[in-house]
Amino acid sequence: MRKLIIGLLCLAGLAVVIDFGAAAYSEYHVSRQLRAGADLSADPEVTFHGFPFTAQAMSGRYDDVTIRARAVRPDIPGEVGIEAKLQGLHASAGELLDGAARTAQVDRIDALMRFEPTELGKLFGIPDLQVHTPPADKSDGTGGSGGSGMTTAGVLVLKGTLPTAANGRVLPAGVTPSSSATRVPVQIQADLLLEGDKVRIQATGFYTDTTSTVDTTAAVKTESKIPETDHAAVLARFSRTIDIKELPFGVAPTEVSALGGQIVVEGVGRNVTIDLDRLQQP
Repeated sequence: MRKLIIGLLCLAGLAVVIDFGAAAYSEYHVSRQLRAGADLSADPEVTFHGFPFTAQAMSGRYDDVTIRARAVRPDIPGEVGIEAKLQGLHASAGELLDGAARTAQVDRIDALMRFEPTELGKLFGIPDLQVHTPPADKSDGTGGSGGSGMTTAGVLVLKGTLPTAANGRVLPAGVTPSSSATRVPVQIQADLLLEGDKVRIQATGFYTDTTSTVDTTAAVKTESKIPETDHAAVLARFSRTIDIKELPFGVAPTEVSALGGQIVVEGVGRNVTIDLDRLQQP
Protein backbone atom coordinates (compact mmCIF):
# COMPACT_ATOMS: atom_id res chain seq x y z
CA MET A 1 0.00 0.00 0.00
CA ARG A 2 2.86 2.37 0.85
CA LYS A 3 4.52 1.70 -2.50
CA LEU A 4 1.22 2.26 -4.26
CA ILE A 5 0.71 5.62 -2.54
CA ILE A 6 4.27 6.68 -3.33
CA GLY A 7 3.80 5.61 -6.93
CA LEU A 8 0.57 7.58 -7.25
CA LEU A 9 2.20 10.66 -5.74
CA CYS A 10 5.09 10.37 -8.19
CA LEU A 11 2.66 10.07 -11.08
CA ALA A 12 0.70 13.08 -9.84
CA GLY A 13 3.92 15.08 -9.50
CA LEU A 14 4.99 14.06 -12.99
CA ALA A 15 1.60 15.07 -14.37
CA VAL A 16 1.92 18.51 -12.77
CA VAL A 17 5.42 18.96 -14.20
CA ILE A 18 4.24 17.94 -17.65
CA ASP A 19 1.26 20.27 -17.40
CA PHE A 20 3.38 23.26 -16.38
CA GLY A 21 5.88 22.39 -19.09
CA ALA A 22 3.14 22.33 -21.72
CA ALA A 23 1.86 25.70 -20.49
CA ALA A 24 5.35 27.23 -20.61
CA TYR A 25 5.91 25.83 -24.11
CA SER A 26 2.63 27.30 -25.29
CA GLU A 27 3.29 30.66 -23.63
CA TYR A 28 6.64 30.94 -25.41
CA HIS A 29 5.28 30.12 -28.87
CA VAL A 30 2.20 32.33 -28.52
CA SER A 31 4.46 35.15 -27.31
CA ARG A 32 6.64 34.80 -30.43
CA GLN A 33 3.58 34.82 -32.67
CA LEU A 34 2.18 37.95 -31.00
CA ARG A 35 5.51 39.75 -31.26
CA ALA A 36 5.80 39.05 -34.97
CA GLY A 37 2.20 39.96 -35.70
CA ALA A 38 2.22 43.22 -33.72
CA ASP A 39 5.78 44.20 -34.68
CA LEU A 40 6.90 44.57 -31.06
CA SER A 41 10.49 45.26 -30.00
CA ALA A 42 10.43 42.37 -27.49
CA ASP A 43 8.44 39.24 -26.74
CA PRO A 44 5.29 40.03 -24.76
CA GLU A 45 4.68 38.26 -21.47
CA VAL A 46 2.01 35.59 -21.97
CA THR A 47 0.53 33.65 -19.04
CA PHE A 48 -2.04 30.85 -19.23
CA HIS A 49 -3.78 30.72 -15.86
CA GLY A 50 -5.72 27.79 -14.48
CA PHE A 51 -4.95 24.13 -13.91
CA PRO A 52 -4.76 21.76 -15.63
CA PHE A 53 -3.56 23.54 -18.75
CA THR A 54 -3.64 20.39 -20.87
CA ALA A 55 -7.38 19.99 -20.28
CA GLN A 56 -7.94 23.54 -21.53
CA ALA A 57 -5.76 22.91 -24.58
CA MET A 58 -7.63 19.72 -25.43
CA SER A 59 -11.00 21.48 -25.15
CA GLY A 60 -9.83 24.46 -27.20
CA ARG A 61 -11.02 26.92 -24.56
CA TYR A 62 -8.61 28.73 -22.25
CA ASP A 63 -10.16 30.12 -19.08
CA ASP A 64 -7.84 33.04 -18.39
CA VAL A 65 -4.92 34.35 -20.46
CA THR A 66 -2.94 37.48 -19.60
CA ILE A 67 -0.75 39.31 -22.13
CA ARG A 68 1.57 42.16 -21.17
CA ALA A 69 3.91 44.09 -23.45
CA ARG A 70 5.78 47.32 -24.02
CA ALA A 71 4.74 49.15 -27.18
CA VAL A 72 6.14 52.07 -29.13
CA ARG A 73 3.80 54.85 -30.18
CA PRO A 74 4.92 57.30 -32.89
CA ASP A 75 3.27 60.23 -31.12
CA ILE A 76 4.57 59.46 -27.61
CA PRO A 77 8.25 59.40 -26.55
CA GLY A 78 9.47 56.14 -25.06
CA GLU A 79 7.21 53.14 -24.58
CA VAL A 80 3.78 52.56 -23.08
CA GLY A 81 2.57 49.49 -21.22
CA ILE A 82 -0.25 47.51 -22.79
CA GLU A 83 -2.14 44.61 -21.26
CA ALA A 84 -4.98 42.32 -22.24
CA LYS A 85 -6.78 39.81 -20.04
CA LEU A 86 -8.65 37.24 -22.13
CA GLN A 87 -11.34 35.20 -20.40
CA GLY A 88 -12.70 32.32 -22.43
CA LEU A 89 -10.26 32.28 -25.38
CA HIS A 90 -11.46 29.80 -28.02
CA ALA A 91 -8.71 28.36 -30.26
CA SER A 92 -7.31 24.92 -31.00
CA ALA A 93 -3.89 24.23 -29.50
CA GLY A 94 -2.34 23.34 -32.85
CA GLU A 95 -3.47 26.49 -34.64
CA LEU A 96 -2.53 28.67 -31.69
CA LEU A 97 1.01 27.31 -31.53
CA ASP A 98 1.88 27.24 -35.23
CA GLY A 99 0.34 30.64 -35.93
CA ALA A 100 -2.38 29.30 -38.22
CA ALA A 101 -5.10 30.88 -36.07
CA ARG A 102 -4.98 34.60 -36.80
CA THR A 103 -8.35 35.29 -35.18
CA ALA A 104 -9.97 33.89 -32.06
CA GLN A 105 -13.28 34.18 -30.26
CA VAL A 106 -13.11 35.61 -26.73
CA ASP A 107 -15.90 35.65 -24.15
CA ARG A 108 -14.49 38.74 -22.44
CA ILE A 109 -11.43 40.90 -22.91
CA ASP A 110 -10.20 43.55 -20.47
CA ALA A 111 -7.66 45.77 -22.22
CA LEU A 112 -5.62 48.64 -20.84
CA MET A 113 -2.80 51.03 -21.66
CA ARG A 114 -0.46 52.56 -19.05
CA PHE A 115 1.40 55.84 -19.37
CA GLU A 116 4.18 55.87 -16.78
CA PRO A 117 5.73 58.98 -15.16
CA THR A 118 8.89 58.84 -17.32
CA GLU A 119 6.92 58.81 -20.57
CA LEU A 120 4.49 61.44 -19.29
CA GLY A 121 7.45 63.67 -18.39
CA LYS A 122 8.83 63.34 -21.92
CA LEU A 123 5.41 64.03 -23.42
CA PHE A 124 4.95 67.20 -21.33
CA GLY A 125 8.56 68.31 -21.75
CA ILE A 126 8.87 68.28 -17.94
CA PRO A 127 11.43 65.56 -17.05
CA ASP A 128 10.58 65.48 -13.33
CA LEU A 129 6.80 65.45 -13.81
CA GLN A 130 4.87 63.63 -11.09
CA VAL A 131 1.20 62.66 -11.02
CA HIS A 132 -0.53 62.85 -7.64
CA THR A 133 -4.12 62.48 -6.50
CA PRO A 134 -6.00 64.94 -4.28
CA PRO A 135 -6.81 63.64 -0.78
CA ALA A 136 -10.55 63.85 -1.39
CA ASP A 137 -10.19 60.99 -3.91
CA LYS A 138 -8.10 58.72 -1.69
CA SER A 139 -8.91 56.56 1.30
CA ASP A 140 -5.44 55.56 2.44
CA GLY A 141 -3.90 58.97 3.15
CA THR A 142 -0.80 58.31 1.05
CA GLY A 143 0.74 60.30 -1.77
CA GLY A 144 -0.79 59.78 -5.18
CA SER A 145 2.36 58.72 -7.03
CA GLY A 146 3.52 56.43 -4.26
CA GLY A 147 0.28 55.30 -2.68
CA SER A 148 -1.11 51.87 -2.01
CA GLY A 149 -2.77 51.44 -5.40
CA MET A 150 -6.00 53.35 -4.87
CA THR A 151 -7.47 54.26 -8.26
CA THR A 152 -8.48 57.88 -8.78
CA ALA A 153 -10.20 59.52 -11.73
CA GLY A 154 -11.38 63.04 -12.45
CA VAL A 155 -8.85 65.36 -10.78
CA LEU A 156 -5.05 65.25 -10.72
CA VAL A 157 -2.26 67.18 -9.09
CA LEU A 158 0.70 67.57 -11.45
CA LYS A 159 4.05 68.49 -9.96
CA GLY A 160 7.27 69.47 -11.73
CA THR A 161 9.85 72.19 -12.20
CA LEU A 162 10.04 74.77 -14.99
CA PRO A 163 13.13 76.77 -16.02
CA THR A 164 13.05 80.54 -15.63
CA ALA A 165 15.09 83.36 -17.13
CA ALA A 166 17.13 85.87 -15.13
CA ASN A 167 14.09 88.18 -14.91
CA GLY A 168 11.97 85.43 -13.35
CA ARG A 169 9.89 84.77 -16.45
CA VAL A 170 9.17 81.12 -17.23
CA LEU A 171 10.98 80.03 -20.38
CA PRO A 172 8.62 79.03 -23.21
CA ALA A 173 8.31 75.36 -24.19
CA GLY A 174 11.00 74.32 -26.65
CA VAL A 175 13.56 76.82 -25.40
CA THR A 176 16.69 75.11 -24.06
CA PRO A 177 17.59 76.61 -20.68
CA SER A 178 21.16 77.52 -19.87
CA SER A 179 23.12 75.52 -17.33
CA SER A 180 22.71 78.35 -14.83
CA ALA A 181 18.95 78.71 -15.29
CA THR A 182 16.83 78.51 -12.16
CA ARG A 183 14.10 75.88 -12.03
CA VAL A 184 10.93 76.78 -10.14
CA PRO A 185 8.78 74.01 -8.60
CA VAL A 186 5.16 74.16 -9.73
CA GLN A 187 2.05 72.27 -8.61
CA ILE A 188 -0.99 72.34 -10.85
CA GLN A 189 -4.52 71.00 -10.49
CA ALA A 190 -5.82 69.36 -13.66
CA ASP A 191 -8.93 67.57 -14.89
CA LEU A 192 -8.49 64.06 -16.29
CA LEU A 193 -11.05 63.41 -19.02
CA LEU A 194 -11.82 60.71 -21.58
CA GLU A 195 -13.40 62.24 -24.67
CA GLY A 196 -14.16 59.49 -27.17
CA ASP A 197 -10.81 57.86 -27.90
CA LYS A 198 -8.78 60.78 -26.55
CA VAL A 199 -7.47 61.41 -23.03
CA ARG A 200 -7.37 65.08 -22.13
CA ILE A 201 -5.36 66.41 -19.20
CA GLN A 202 -6.50 70.00 -18.71
CA ALA A 203 -4.73 72.19 -16.17
CA THR A 204 -7.24 74.38 -14.31
CA GLY A 205 -5.10 76.32 -11.83
CA PHE A 206 -2.28 76.31 -9.30
CA TYR A 207 -2.80 73.69 -6.59
CA THR A 208 -3.14 75.09 -3.08
CA ASP A 209 -5.21 72.50 -1.18
CA THR A 210 -3.85 72.71 2.37
CA THR A 211 -5.34 69.32 3.32
CA SER A 212 -3.11 67.46 0.85
CA THR A 213 -0.01 65.49 1.72
CA VAL A 214 1.60 67.29 -1.21
CA ASP A 215 3.72 70.31 -0.19
CA THR A 216 1.18 73.04 -0.95
CA THR A 217 3.18 75.70 0.90
CA ALA A 218 5.77 75.54 -1.86
CA ALA A 219 2.99 75.80 -4.43
CA VAL A 220 1.63 79.00 -2.92
CA LYS A 221 5.09 80.55 -2.83
CA THR A 222 5.78 79.46 -6.39
CA GLU A 223 2.56 80.93 -7.74
CA SER A 224 3.44 84.28 -6.19
CA LYS A 225 6.92 84.15 -7.75
CA ILE A 226 5.69 83.46 -11.28
CA PRO A 227 4.55 86.66 -13.02
CA GLU A 228 0.82 86.74 -13.56
CA THR A 229 1.41 87.19 -17.29
CA ASP A 230 3.01 83.72 -17.31
CA HIS A 231 0.19 81.91 -15.52
CA ALA A 232 -1.70 80.98 -18.72
CA ALA A 233 1.51 79.70 -20.35
CA VAL A 234 2.33 77.61 -17.28
CA LEU A 235 -1.12 76.02 -17.30
CA ALA A 236 -0.69 75.27 -20.99
CA ARG A 237 2.59 73.47 -20.24
CA PHE A 238 0.68 71.10 -17.95
CA SER A 239 -2.14 70.40 -20.44
CA ARG A 240 -2.05 67.65 -23.07
CA THR A 241 -4.37 65.57 -25.25
CA ILE A 242 -3.36 61.98 -25.95
CA ASP A 243 -4.95 60.18 -28.88
CA ILE A 244 -5.46 56.60 -27.66
CA LYS A 245 -6.97 55.41 -30.96
CA GLU A 246 -7.67 51.99 -29.49
CA LEU A 247 -6.51 49.60 -26.79
CA PRO A 248 -4.99 46.13 -27.37
CA PHE A 249 -6.87 43.98 -29.90
CA GLY A 250 -8.95 46.94 -31.03
CA VAL A 251 -10.90 47.44 -27.80
CA ALA A 252 -12.38 50.92 -27.49
CA PRO A 253 -11.39 52.93 -24.37
CA THR A 254 -14.20 53.49 -21.88
CA GLU A 255 -12.46 54.64 -18.68
CA VAL A 256 -9.40 56.64 -17.62
CA SER A 257 -7.92 56.89 -14.15
CA ALA A 258 -4.76 57.72 -12.22
CA LEU A 259 -3.00 54.91 -10.41
CA GLY A 260 0.35 55.08 -8.65
CA GLY A 261 1.64 58.01 -10.68
CA GLN A 262 0.45 56.48 -13.96
CA ILE A 263 -2.40 57.33 -16.31
CA VAL A 264 -4.36 54.15 -17.05
CA VAL A 265 -6.87 53.81 -19.88
CA GLU A 266 -9.18 50.78 -19.89
CA GLY A 267 -11.83 49.16 -22.02
CA VAL A 268 -13.91 45.95 -22.05
CA GLY A 269 -15.13 43.79 -24.91
CA ARG A 270 -17.59 40.89 -24.65
CA ASN A 271 -18.15 38.03 -27.08
CA VAL A 272 -15.80 39.45 -29.66
CA THR A 273 -13.53 38.05 -32.35
CA ILE A 274 -10.01 39.40 -31.94
CA ASP A 275 -7.25 39.69 -34.53
CA LEU A 276 -4.15 38.09 -32.99
CA ASP A 277 -1.96 40.36 -35.13
CA ARG A 278 -3.50 43.42 -33.54
CA LEU A 279 -2.14 43.40 -30.02
CA GLN A 280 -1.20 47.00 -30.74
CA GLN A 281 -2.43 49.18 -33.58
CA PRO A 282 0.22 49.65 -36.31
